[in-house]
Amino acid sequence: MMDKAATVFGAATTGILVLVLASILGTLLWNGVAGLSIAALIHPMGPPGSNGGLANAILGSIIQTAMALLIGTPIGLGCGIYLSEFGRGSRFASAVRFVSDVLLSAPSILIGLFVYLVLVAPFGHFSGFAGSVALAILAVPIIVRTTEDMLRLVPVAMREAGSALGAPQWRVVLFLCLRSAAPGVLTGILLALARVSGETAPLLFTSLGNQNWSFSLDKPMASLPIAIYQYAGASYDDWVRLAWTGALLVTLGVLSINIIVRFGFRRTQS
Repeated sequence: MMDKAATVFGAATTGILVLVLASILGTLLWNGVAGLSIAALIHPMGPPGSNGGLANAILGSIIQTAMALLIGTPIGLGCGIYLSEFGRGSRFASAVRFVSDVLLSAPSILIGLFVYLVLVAPFGHFSGFAGSVALAILAVPIIVRTTEDMLRLVPVAMREAGSALGAPQWRVVLFLCLRSAAPGVLTGILLALARVSGETAPLLFTSLGNQNWSFSLDKPMASLPIAIYQYAGASYDDWVRLAWTGALLVTLGVLSINIIVRFGFRRTQS
């Protein structure tokens, strides 16, 4: 009886979770598809009634997330490799791991406020680069944790075989361990991408947003999360419709990344 009760409870809670997810996706599809058009994808943001779109926000999100990965990936990979291969058992490695875990659970708005104090307030203006740095800080601990965990799964015998052939430790790590763990490491990078692509709070303090085209990282830059934040509470129907469309695009992007990660992780395990 206890076994059946636990089974029913597990199935019921799973059904509730699936129902909530289906409700969110259904609401986004119902409201977002109505504003999904060619104009929304090729026109920049504009005033109400101007047939504006989200093209500059989409491009701004792509630029800032790509820049965040370019900044955060080498740092996360280097830190994860050090924790797994070179710093085992040391106090410094334990301190670094603790700081990484703290950053992993830190509220994103605090990261945005920190970057604002360092890269925005001293220079007197918002910038896309500051937004990229804030997103990179959020991505680094995810990449660190995933890289360390994937490298620890590499058999010790592989390291010993490389050392027996006379290869130095850096070559063993780079050409044997890291290559074997490459699918899992790539999964961590994609998870970091999914994590930062929908962040709004840190961008409010850093890149702020822009109604026009902006390709310069030294100026305020538009992004989809900021556009959704600005349009969702507006009293104009076309802006609200674009907010739903932007939310749908962000959700589909994050969902696609998570599906890719799931298939990649299964392939790594097999």
